[in-house]
Amino acid sequence: MAVPPEQASEQVYRAAPDPADHRLAHELAVAAGELLVGMRGELRGHALRAAGDRRSNRFLLDRLGEERGDDAVLSEESADDGRRLGAKRVWIVDPLDGTREYAEPGRTDWAVHVALWVDGYLAAGAVSLPATGAAYSTWQPPATPVAPREPVVLVSRSRPPAVLDAVLARWPATPEPMGSAGAKTGAVLAGRASAYVHGGGQYEWDTAAPVAVAVAAGFRVRRLDGSAPRYNRADPWLPDIVICHPAAADELWAALDEAAA
Repeated sequence: MAVPPEQASEQVYRAAPDPADHRLAHELAVAAGELLVGMRGELRGHALRAAGDRRSNRFLLDRLGEERGDDAVLSEESADDGRRLGAKRVWIVDPLDGTREYAEPGRTDWAVHVALWVDGYLAAGAVSLPATGAAYSTWQPPATPVAPREPVVLVSRSRPPAVLDAVLARWPATPEPMGSAGAKTGAVLAGRASAYVHGGGQYEWDTAAPVAVAVAAGFRVRRLDGSAPRYNRADPWLPDIVICHPAAADELWAALDEAAA
């Protein structure tokens, strides 16, 4: 069900009252990213991708066990035992978002995602972009930048959304492919793009941290159908997302709704 841009965002995120949760998300994402950067000099290709996923996941699970042992965890790289469905607090992590890009020498569009869900809402989050040294988090949410003078929309390198052509017929933006949901969100948060639109299949761990940080920073978030994304559901499949600079939201939302109609 479509809702106004600001309401969709408000239905997703309620900041955790304890600053320690926000700081922990930030510190874990940065530390896991540093581990992954070091590995790039040790391995190549498939071996690097597999080891990166495994080691980053192990690091995050171990640290969360030490720091928040009573909380549940949903990770892309771990079997889901279902304990999270009865939990009030769940960490949703993607130990290496953009595994393909991570293994390509010189590419910077990969990320680490760490998010916290509490009682129905995202409550904290961090996106680390280790290859550039940047990190965005709800611990110290970035200020909303000036919107790009000419609109730019970021899309997947491998799965651009099917709705893209219809949207661009109504909203004159320049599409640019990029890897990693976290990297695309970082580019929007930095003011290098107007929006990130995805419609080719994802899971909760792909967008939980990017969405938490974006909403905390004043950006607009929705799904393609206009509804608010929901997290910690029994089925973590969450195939589409839109993250947009507030100055471009009305135009993009209208284009998305017209394209759907």
